[in-house]
Amino acid sequence: MAFYGPMPSDVGLRLLLYPIGSNIVVRTACCTIGIALPVYSTFKAIERKDPDEQQKCLLYWAAYGSFSIAELFSDKLLYWFPLYYHLKFAFLVWLQLPSANGARQIYMAHLRPFFSRHQARLDQIIGFFYSEMARFVSAHQAEFQFAKKLVLNVLTAAHQMVRDILHPMPRTANRAIGGPPRHAQDSNSESEE
Repeated sequence: MAFYGPMPSDVGLRLLLYPIGSNIVVRTACCTIGIALPVYSTFKAIERKDPDEQQKCLLYWAAYGSFSIAELFSDKLLYWFPLYYHLKFAFLVWLQLPSANGARQIYMAHLRPFFSRHQARLDQIIGFFYSEMARFVSAHQAEFQFAKKLVLNVLTAAHQMVRDILHPMPRTANRAIGGPPRHAQDSNSESEE
């Protein structure tokens, strides 16, 4: 009968912190905390034209991007550890907390010294990649146009199918083949002859 009563306010926290079988919940929470909320905060900072908020967002995205790159290479090993996603969730919260200022700490202690030390070499690498991408795109312009047209055609067809499913149109008989419709009066006059 406890299921029919009011739910305790800490049920979400219990579900999030319960380690067995809750990876889907905590992974969803990681996406929400790590991506969805910062995207909205970035939008607000841009629209308000607040340089302090914009700098906080840039620091967060620099720290989050670096974490994502590191996680890309270590995720297959780390996700086997118990409570990995719980620790990831706590780290993402720490990055965003104004009182902890985690993103600024990561940037000042690790990212800034690394990029300052390797800036010239990284600029060469990025310049090379940009020139290669531009050369690749210009060499394959026809293929990109074909792919763009193909994707637009598929999306248009999918949109039409969804629209037909959600808002079906009453079907009418094709009168071009069968001739004009006969009225009840016409059929009576034929039977009289």
